[in-house]
Amino acid sequence: MSEQEKKSTEIESEILLEKVREIEAAKEKAEHSDAQNLDRDNTAVILNEKRDLSEPLSDDEAKSEMSKRSRRGFLIGGATALVGIFGWRLLPDETKQNLLRRTFEFNERVSQVFYRPQRLAPEFPPELAGARVNGAEGLSGDFNLADWRLRVGGLMNRNEDLILTLDDIKALPRVEMTTELKCIEGWSVICNWTGARFSDFIAKYQPKTRSGSAPDVNNQPENLLPYVSLATPDEAYYVGWDMPSILHPQTLLAYKMNGQPLTMEHGAPLRLATATKYGIKQIKRIGRIEFTDERPADYWAERGYDWYSGH
Repeated sequence: MSEQEKKSTEIESEILLEKVREIEAAKEKAEHSDAQNLDRDNTAVILNEKRDLSEPLSDDEAKSEMSKRSRRGFLIGGATALVGIFGWRLLPDETKQNLLRRTFEFNERVSQVFYRPQRLAPEFPPELAGARVNGAEGLSGDFNLADWRLRVGGLMNRNEDLILTLDDIKALPRVEMTTELKCIEGWSVICNWTGARFSDFIAKYQPKTRSGSAPDVNNQPENLLPYVSLATPDEAYYVGWDMPSILHPQTLLAYKMNGQPLTMEHGAPLRLATATKYGIKQIKRIGRIEFTDERPADYWAERGYDWYSGH
């Protein structure tokens, strides 16, 4: 190789080496940039938390460390749960009742804020309807269906109860709906109901109002007395309702279930059916309805359940 050729080869090698250095530098810069971007999105960076990074661990070391941390978290969580359980048990019964009552009252206020009579529960094809027997409070065995009458108190221009028959209820506009009945125990069943809207019942029989003027369900529902009390004929079971909920278009005085007259175990001859409250509010075998300005007694609320019981 001549001296000129040798010199030319050295120059080419130098150029090639410089190109390699440029490529390596660009690659290192890109990796550094990616690391910065990843670090910027790190939760610890975002929350401005102090980080203590360990030296790289082998797979066995990482598994051992994770096992220690898992056991520690389980022990701490379990101890916290036990403290909560025993702490609750050590509280006086009166304190527990006050805490539960305040929780129920808070839930009720939240439900009332979001309640809208235009918001309807889903309805289903009638062929999906079923039945389940649950709750026999107030369904005394010596009841005579032929003797049943509905007593209504708290009406306009009346000092005594109004006495109605099932035919009076059936004379109101007939409504049919297939909705989901939800039990506070956690189960539910789709039922088909036939009856009269409670709002139509109010419009027909006119309960007392706060102002003393005639009730107007559609335009001035706030003028109605705020509560409704319902009880079985033997008064062994009773529920209290707030007026806005009972005026919901999916709250019925029902006399049929799944296309057939109510059976005795399902509340014959007349019961409440609704898509706004749990089953404990859907009283069977209604014997008395009274409109009132005082919050009515409620069977299950007296036993520790939520008075409002909406869902």
